[in-house]
Amino acid sequence: MRKLALTFALCLAVCSSGVAADKLELLIVDGQNNHQWQKTTPILKAFLEQTGRFRVDVATSPPKKSQPDAWKTFRPQFAKYDVVLSNYNGEPWPEEVQKNLEQYVAGGGGLVIVHAANNAFPGWPEWNKMIGLGWRNAKYGPRVTVNDDGDTVRTEAGEGPGAGHGPQHEFSIVIRDRGHAVMDGIPAEWMHFKDELYHGQRGPAQNMHILATAYSDPAKRGTGAHEPMVWWIPYGEGRVFTNVMGHADYSMHCVGFQTVTARGAEWVATGEVTLPVPKNFPSAGKTSTQEP
Repeated sequence: MRKLALTFALCLAVCSSGVAADKLELLIVDGQNNHQWQKTTPILKAFLEQTGRFRVDVATSPPKKSQPDAWKTFRPQFAKYDVVLSNYNGEPWPEEVQKNLEQYVAGGGGLVIVHAANNAFPGWPEWNKMIGLGWRNAKYGPRVTVNDDGDTVRTEAGEGPGAGHGPQHEFSIVIRDRGHAVMDGIPAEWMHFKDELYHGQRGPAQNMHILATAYSDPAKRGTGAHEPMVWWIPYGEGRVFTNVMGHADYSMHCVGFQTVTARGAEWVATGEVTLPVPKNFPSAGKTSTQEP
């Protein structure tokens, strides 16, 4: 009954905003990941559809070490969708698929990156431009953090740590751009449920707009810096929205994760956010979870 009530409330909120009849077409890409995509893709699909704003399809790649012929049929039709969400971290896609994604985003398409999807494709230059920061070693490229005064700090390649994380734990998310449409109405600070807190990511790090950070506590084998958790990057006429939270199914049960991901997907697709911030959104001192 509680799930039914939540779904009804979400639908009612969307219907009242006048967008229920204008669903956005969203494609999740999965099939390989060093995380359990078989568990997390259904969660992503469920909570996105429960908002009433999205119609979700899934494109699943061949498994690792498949024969080349198996990849010939993997041709996601990106152009059919308003937004693409990557839950993929594995072998390189065929060059044709890579070029199709580049053209899709550059032409105005929206792309959302969740957690380990930003670990993927270190050898794909345009992908690295799109994501800005990825799971790379310290020599790969610059690192971006935020200091205690809220200023962005750029650390050059070869200096400081490479990508990593400490033990999973609950941690506080701090909103750095409260004027952005995705973050409008979200508490300035809120507790995220048990997850990996990524640190030391590297990449081109160009044109990054940091929306939220988390403090990487040395007591949790962290860096002592405020690490980017949510950001976006323009790519041609399109937008790429990255949320590095979401390690496991239980991490994705966080209401904060679900809200930020759904609102981010709507924003990269349309430039606007109509999805409301739910009443059970986590607070500065308390997590909030729900199974979609």
